[in-house]
Amino acid sequence: MTVNDIIGKYTIEGFNQDEEKTPYQGHLNLSIDANQRIEAQWIIGNSQTQTGTGFFKNNILVINFNYEGEDQKIYKGVVVYKCLTPDLLEGFWSEKHGNPLFLGEERCFKITEKRELLN
Repeated sequence: MTVNDIIGKYTIEGFNQDEEKTPYQGHLNLSIDANQRIEAQWIIGNSQTQTGTGFFKNNILVINFNYEGEDQKIYKGVVVYKCLTPDLLEGFWSEKHGNPLFLGEERCFKITEKRELLN
């Protein structure tokens, strides 16, 4: 698998870094910059935007991310995805100020367009 294989839009299902494993859903968009580094943007729920940059090697994707919380503070963390196929990513994440006893979890499913041939 190459970095270009994983570029695209994904739906995500995850669990927060807390004892309750609070579930969430959203979207992830992966693109690459001129240096072949990953640029990521998550939309969690319908309102929270997170951004990050990272790298891909040996079917592992690592992204440092950040976002502005409801309290106007900037939160930072890292997510590690195992790229099972170009259409399925499985990962875990941690935020700097999250509960250190737990890791967040996330699965990403690539959104593909089905095209029909016209005869």
